[in-house]
Amino acid sequence: MDYRIAIVGTSGVGKTTLAKAIAEMLGIPHVELDALFWGPNWQEPRTGDFLEQVQAATVGEHWGIDGNYSRARLIIWERASMIIWLNYSLPLVLWQVTRRTIIRSWRHQELWNGCYETFRKGFLSQDSIILWALKTYRKNRRSLPEWLAMPQHQHLQLVELRSPAETEAWLRSLPEPPAI
Repeated sequence: MDYRIAIVGTSGVGKTTLAKAIAEMLGIPHVELDALFWGPNWQEPRTGDFLEQVQAATVGEHWGIDGNYSRARLIIWERASMIIWLNYSLPLVLWQVTRRTIIRSWRHQELWNGCYETFRKGFLSQDSIILWALKTYRKNRRSLPEWLAMPQHQHLQLVELRSPAETEAWLRSLPEPPAI
């Protein structure tokens, strides 16, 4: 079986954590879209450069990618075999993204390419990831089913997970790693 897995969901839901776990369990490469997108000090790339990186990351027969960049969705979904939608409740998402922001800010943890979350950015800024999660939650819940219903996406196997417990059970159900 080819493992070309795209993990989607609202910011802070746990996409990267799940993608890393899947990649480790199946022995496949993990691609984090945020790491491809964000340059030093939160600089955005040219769209063409970003899409070239996404294309290069999704050429193989096996990969796991996480992120919600709509500009890259056509490339990823055309090549993917499975979409995992982490469709958790809004209170849980807000709890997770707030907790994560506090931890990353406290530890001064580098995320990608010289980008850091800070208390100021996380809680007192228009660019707050917490505010972003709140703003995009309903939009994602509306748009993802619409995208999945499109004829060009009928080849995709959908796994919709509605809680961390469902996610853990699904992970435990994965087969042994393929011989790659």
